[in-house]
Amino acid sequence: MALLAQAGSLLARALPIEVTDDQGHQVRLTAPAQRVITLSPHATELVFAAGGGERIVATVNASDFPPAARTLPRIGDGLSPNPERVLLTRPDLVIGWQPSQFSSLSSLAIPTFLSNPKTLKSIPDSIEILGNLLGTSETANTRAASLKQTLERLKQYTSTKTPVRVFIQVGDEPEYTLNRSHLLSHLIEQCGGINIFSAAAATAPKISAESVLSQKPDLILLGRIGATAEPTTDSSALSYWRRLNLPAAMLGQIFVMDSDVLYRPGPRLIEAAETICSLIQQARK
Repeated sequence: MALLAQAGSLLARALPIEVTDDQGHQVRLTAPAQRVITLSPHATELVFAAGGGERIVATVNASDFPPAARTLPRIGDGLSPNPERVLLTRPDLVIGWQPSQFSSLSSLAIPTFLSNPKTLKSIPDSIEILGNLLGTSETANTRAASLKQTLERLKQYTSTKTPVRVFIQVGDEPEYTLNRSHLLSHLIEQCGGINIFSAAAATAPKISAESVLSQKPDLILLGRIGATAEPTTDSSALSYWRRLNLPAAMLGQIFVMDSDVLYRPGPRLIEAAETICSLIQQARK
């Protein structure tokens, strides 16, 4: 049996690898990728989660998690990668998050994979796919299974009662928020909440304090660069909204979290899911 398993493993490695990316394009490799460039911070996190962090030969300036990502070589902001700099790293796979990033690389004949998760479930699915591309399926599948179990547990929070009204505040000033297309909004819904600006036309609409007041949110989630992954209260935000008699502030239901955890479509958002659901349950009570 051991010989059969070994033979099967060798055969699998010898076969071409074919997957479909988030744009619907077929990606084909003749062997697992050994030298990878990631063109977004969330792609870097996904590759590490899939067990392929050591395969990343270059990434973008904003890639800062996990801590090992901070020591990786940089190729700039990644919006329009320089073909010469890319070639110097000799990659066999480039992972980006929007098609325009690949335009300057079209003449290089380097396989590209577009990662742009649109649902919470697509995050662990992406980790599994990357595990196939990297030949690290054992690690990737284990991590993906854990994230799927977390998503399954969220079903206990879904309530038929009146949803908790949640305001997603992007930054310290109440100027921007997120609409229903963002994964954080999907998570809030699964937790039995409702994003008060879910119907906005823009993904990150500009709003005003007055528009927030008119919606009377029960809870505010404030994303801040450099904040902790665990929610904390913030005296300045509480003071600001209490002066305006906002219900959430009067009840102390304003919580600050690391903006990268909340806004990046990566495993940390799912790992924070039960905490966010608990905040919503607390606001309901």
